Amino acid sequence: MTRLSPRRLLLGVAAPALALVVAFVVTSAILLALGDPVGEVWSTILSSPRPRQFVQIINAATVYYLSAVAVAVGFRMNLFNIGVDGQYRVAAFAGALFAGQAWFPGPVNILLTIVVAMAAGGLWASIAAYLKVKRGISEVISTIMLNAIATGVVQWLLLKVAVKQQGSNTISTEPIPASNELEGLGLIPGATNKVYTLIVLAIIVGLAYWFVINKTRFGYDLRATGRSESAAVASGVKVPRMVVTTMVTSGALAGLIGMPLLFGQDHSYGTTFQSGLGFAGIGIALLGRNHPIGIGVAALLWSFLDVQSNALQIRAGVASEVVFIIQGVILFAVVIAYELIRRVEVRLEQQRVARELAASRSDTPAVEGAPA
Repeated sequence: MTRLSPRRLLLGVAAPALALVVAFVVTSAILLALGDPVGEVWSTILSSPRPRQFVQIINAATVYYLSAVAVAVGFRMNLFNIGVDGQYRVAAFAGALFAGQAWFPGPVNILLTIVVAMAAGGLWASIAAYLKVKRGISEVISTIMLNAIATGVVQWLLLKVAVKQQGSNTISTEPIPASNELEGLGLIPGATNKVYTLIVLAIIVGLAYWFVINKTRFGYDLRATGRSESAAVASGVKVPRMVVTTMVTSGALAGLIGMPLLFGQDHSYGTTFQSGLGFAGIGIALLGRNHPIGIGVAALLWSFLDVQSNALQIRAGVASEVVFIIQGVILFAVVIAYELIRRVEVRLEQQRVARELAASRSDTPAVEGAPA
């Protein structure tokens, strides 16, 4: 069976499609039980977005995509980096603090800020890598703990360096220079807002992720370790080194999550900087099956639900939090759906192999004198 066979493609699409159907049915049942207008809710969510909303969807998907790729790098090795949210916070703060100093001219300052953010995210992730390799502590536990520590550390440091905005209770780092602000790209006709310029960064990250995972020795070792650690060791892979490299790489990619927001929207890091992006990336990576294209589709779906939920309170009289139910059910359903589809695929493959073996035996001439 070839990699791009229609059957494999159909099975790959079946799992997320089944998850969406299950999410629709379960959410509708919950709305009915609560007495909410089911038809109005779905017509609001599934209505065609306006140009401004299209831009909001693309911008949110850009950030979600970077978060999901950071998670997916670890997932491909069965390494669960649950600390992307903390790594993103540390990196966004470090990058904003550096950019606000304006030590370098515009483009150079932007590039160096991205490098600083990646270094900060990778350094924070290296703590969990060290604990796993040297102390045998599960990365799930350590990264969850480090999320809480990162939140506290960043808040404490923010109070030390914050600039108070006049007429507001918001505190933030020194705003980046006007020369560092990226105005955005006018890709959607009729929209008053613009797509983040650093959508280009997300595209580059996606292409680099695909190339490294599928076309390099490191990517092969990473996938081999994820499939069978013992087999990887037998083939010469140094698993501890792979753990450290993968975790640091995941953290460095997490450092990129806040860059579109910093240069395209907020221009500083403060108490209003968007949170929860790392946890959303976990769900999106699962929904997209850690594939760069699948993650892109999942990120667009996730941001579409987020943006469309804003009108639920006004048009349907339903709290926008109903979208959290939809997203949660999608994640729950997609895990089950992927397992069901995997079992179907294994069963079909076994049947194919059995048919080929039977055919080869029937085509083999009997040896004269051999017992029947």
